[in-house]
Amino acid sequence: MKFLTFLTNLPDNVLGRALRDGYKPAAVAFSFSLVSNLLYLAMPLYTFQIYGRVMTSQSQATLWMLTIVTLFVFAISSVIDDFRARILINYGVALDQRVSGRVFTALFDAAVRGDPGARAQALRDLDQFRQSLTGIAAAAFFDVPWIPVFVGVLFIIDPLVGVVTVAGAGILFLLAVAQARATQSALKDAGEAALKSYAFTDAALRNGEVVRAMGMLPTLGQAWAIHRAVTIERGAAAAEASNMYTDIIKAVRMGMQVLIVAIGAYLIIKGKIHSGMLFANMILASRALQPIEKIVGSWDPLNNMFRAYTRLNTLLSKAEAPFSATALPRPVGKLSVEGANFAPPGAQKLILANINFTLEPNEVLGVIGPSGAGKSTLARLLVGIWKPLQGVARLDGADVFTWDRADFGRYVGYLPQDTELFAGTVRNNIARFRDGVTDEEVVHAAQLAGVHELILRMPKGYDTDVGEGGVVLSAGQRQRVGLARAMLGKPAFVVLDEPNANLDAEGEEALMGAIDAMKANGATVVIISHKPGVFRAADKMLVLREGRVELFGPRDQVLARLMKPAGAPPEVRAVEAGR
Repeated sequence: MKFLTFLTNLPDNVLGRALRDGYKPAAVAFSFSLVSNLLYLAMPLYTFQIYGRVMTSQSQATLWMLTIVTLFVFAISSVIDDFRARILINYGVALDQRVSGRVFTALFDAAVRGDPGARAQALRDLDQFRQSLTGIAAAAFFDVPWIPVFVGVLFIIDPLVGVVTVAGAGILFLLAVAQARATQSALKDAGEAALKSYAFTDAALRNGEVVRAMGMLPTLGQAWAIHRAVTIERGAAAAEASNMYTDIIKAVRMGMQVLIVAIGAYLIIKGKIHSGMLFANMILASRALQPIEKIVGSWDPLNNMFRAYTRLNTLLSKAEAPFSATALPRPVGKLSVEGANFAPPGAQKLILANINFTLEPNEVLGVIGPSGAGKSTLARLLVGIWKPLQGVARLDGADVFTWDRADFGRYVGYLPQDTELFAGTVRNNIARFRDGVTDEEVVHAAQLAGVHELILRMPKGYDTDVGEGGVVLSAGQRQRVGLARAMLGKPAFVVLDEPNANLDAEGEEALMGAIDAMKANGATVVIISHKPGVFRAADKMLVLREGRVELFGPRDQVLARLMKPAGAPPEVRAVEAGR
């Protein structure tokens, strides 16, 4: 019932639409099931003819003719079953091609929202759902509608055989429902605990150096063991209940086979049916119960499929719908933030409140303020990672959040506070893994960032593999490669968040040269830092405090205001924002 319910109540998202598009291949597979099940009737007919004609006539020619015809029929049935399986597999491939990209994108939407459920498990959920939906378990549902055909034949043979078979099917179904209810809660708890333990382990591995240096492994192990214990305990409880019902179902199924044979023998003794129908009864009853047996045997995979579907649907329902944006020309770099307020989901207080300022093209803005003032949050709003609760950030008048991401990325450079590189070569990271980026463009970006010579000193130069997360490089080297990545293609707008946090003197000098190069290329640049020295190229300064603009204006005036004690003259205080 759950299987049919979810197929008839599909959400209006990419997953629901992909499933609705599967109705046509499902109908074709269903028609193949019809032919396959009708051809299966050849087996009881064969046994009936063997016992009813061959054994009586002792005719070898009849025996071989019946055998050859029956084998041919089963060969055709096998080919049809293979076609049905191929249709379902190909539909699974098409579903994955249509949905996986959106799931991948939705994961990143969730990650930038700070959703704790954003983990690669979603892609494993998609694999689980696809394999179960197009596998043996789900295929059994195509045979369910043909159960009445075999039961009908059994009723024709003798009503008693039909009644016993229907009763057996009902008992198996009720046992399957009882098994599902007995294991549902435990399996859900075990699955959720397992996901938490995996996520906890991933976080610990990412921070392995901190864990080892500060001796945190025993205490982290205890926290991990709590989730693991729930997984094992609840999983064991579900397995015990499932095994108990599985054993009962097995006993019922075997008892049904014995009972069908006994009833057939009884009917033969009474002269109500021919002796050739003894094995025909058993074969038809077995075939009638086979779909139910398959579904019962695949109950756990099917339940896992529904849980995976629920998680996928939740992820996709929270994701921002892709914008169908018109391609915009390369911006000249006019930046404006208009009444922007922001708070993460569930927060009771705004991180940014009523942010307003404007930058003209080719201006450099320095952003400074104490920790927790909202500087990195502002950076994320400026490049369209997060959407303000109210207000808007605009580049050349266009909302940066609704700008097509791939199109926007060609004109924008961003260096986050914590620079992460991807597994691959230095070249690929600077090229942003784009196709069509030439070696000259990569080298030019590195030269502008002042990291070209450093890269040449690496073991394989630009072809050096940086490892998972850039582990091969130092923090300063990762930051400098990240700067080159931000400068690829001479962007019109660049945001640098603490770009000198991990740099030595040589790196800082290269950074200043990179900022000068950006300005010379006409870019609008926003620099966020705690170190005022990096602001020597800034035209304007913005001071954030407790999520609000405290000062905004020409660099020298703002720096002078910061250095003056309270009670500065009015002409100096005039640079304060909104006054």
